[in-house]
Amino acid sequence: MTTERLVVVGGDAAGMSAASQARRLKGPAELEIIAFERGHFTSYSACGIPYWVGGLVDERDDLIARTPEEHRARDIDLRTRTEVVELDLPGSRVRARDLDSGTESWTGYDQLVLATGARPFRPRLPGIGAHGVHGIQTLDDGQRLMDALERTEGRRAVVVGAGYIGVEMAEALVGRGYEVTVLHRGEQPMATLDPDMGGLVHSAMNSMGIRTVSRAEVTKILTDEEGRARAVATAAGEEYPADVVVLGIGVEPRTALARAAGLPLGPSGGILTDFSMRVRGYENIWSGGDCVEVLDLIAGRTRHIPLGTHANKHGQVIGSGVGGGYATFPGVVGTAVSKVCELEIARTGLRERDALEAGLRFVTATITSTNTAGYYPGAAEMTVKMLAERRTGRLLGVQIVGGAGSAKRVDIAAVALTAGMTVEQLVTLDLGYAPPFSPVWDPILVAARKAVTAVRSAGV
Repeated sequence: MTTERLVVVGGDAAGMSAASQARRLKGPAELEIIAFERGHFTSYSACGIPYWVGGLVDERDDLIARTPEEHRARDIDLRTRTEVVELDLPGSRVRARDLDSGTESWTGYDQLVLATGARPFRPRLPGIGAHGVHGIQTLDDGQRLMDALERTEGRRAVVVGAGYIGVEMAEALVGRGYEVTVLHRGEQPMATLDPDMGGLVHSAMNSMGIRTVSRAEVTKILTDEEGRARAVATAAGEEYPADVVVLGIGVEPRTALARAAGLPLGPSGGILTDFSMRVRGYENIWSGGDCVEVLDLIAGRTRHIPLGTHANKHGQVIGSGVGGGYATFPGVVGTAVSKVCELEIARTGLRERDALEAGLRFVTATITSTNTAGYYPGAAEMTVKMLAERRTGRLLGVQIVGGAGSAKRVDIAAVALTAGMTVEQLVTLDLGYAPPFSPVWDPILVAARKAVTAVRSAGV
């Protein structure tokens, strides 16, 4: 029997899910698995880092699902602190560097998985590389920030960017007793929402003591005589003092290796794959996680959507293919949830600008209701915005901002989007009802009713 070799580049969700699934299907005699990870940790929840920073999660290791030792015990040769620096596709080999010793070596492969993840976007600004400036993407990043917070005497933090990471890190730093300022370029925080819904998030952030500055163009990180960040400057001439700066601008796919090797990349710079997560045009190269682009089932184009939910599914699909089975990842509808203090935030499908870019004619409907029966103790306000195609009434997207129990209602919309349902069909869904959980008419159904009216009024 000939033993094949699988090489995995990247030791987090997609990479190690692929390795683990392949190992379940093929034993060591059939498949040798070597995995390279540039950091210290594997199989961890990057999404949990803000909650560890904020003190809601006690220990760093609580975020780790499976340690390197546990992977090795399953006959996976996992090499941490080792970075793959070159792909030799004609030679079917990778060049890896031990980050501690600096030594390099080549390793051949029969099957290759690229799960290189994403990296925090760092604009080319003076001072962006100063001590005290932190991007948060990996557990190593989180550890560096925690170490810095322990050493920092001041209690002023500036968060640059107001996406998911920026908003969550702002809340975490408030929880640690910091005076927090959030600077972002947009009209409202949370650019994944339409501005009218982002305004609700803005109000909530202000109410919890987070200073949120819209349309703020950061131009420079000012430093002290020791080279540490001391303030963030904007194009308006303002300076915001900072003892720590956190970049929450977003992430970009980490695809320098793929680009150098000539692998196909999409508009966002992510690796392009087929439905089985094979890199397009390559039979024995696979890719998944935050370094790939995936098909947006509503807009009909590829997008870079870095989420752990997708990464784990990608890994399962890849591992099944490598292990001789068959699985596919058909695409996504763009579902995401977050929170600021008690305010829950959710979206799925298209925003208004997404629909316009896709050339769709649409109507919108926005309603405000409560998350439980209005008379039930603790009822909280909940706002739902719904987009529907003008002619057909096909559901295009839903955004939700509200109190406890609001965000996960977006899953109803995600299923409806995946199934291609119209807002008229959505109104007829038999959703669960009891006063502690919902009004008689669930807010999703109320929004759908209003959307039906909008579609009928708009005509063709």
